[in-house]
Amino acid sequence: MKVGRYLIVFVLLMCALITFGDRGLIDNFRMKEKMMALKKINHELTLENIALKKNITLLRDDLSYVEMMARSELGMVKKGDLVYRTAQ
Repeated sequence: MKVGRYLIVFVLLMCALITFGDRGLIDNFRMKEKMMALKKINHELTLENIALKKNITLLRDDLSYVEMMARSELGMVKKGDLVYRTAQ
């Protein structure tokens, strides 16, 4: 009879260790969630890198794109353009 009780206690202890222990079921679930979040961030960074590479290629090769960026981001004007200033 005592062997049965020890066996039940042993089985319950092992179940607790498997569920709550280091690298147990709960830890495994948390790691899967963390891995999914990291994969999502990795995918977003990959898309951003692709967009940046496209922008670099355009800045190196396309002069009209360089002109457009200089006008919009730096406020540059070309000779012959009319510039209007408003009082603030």
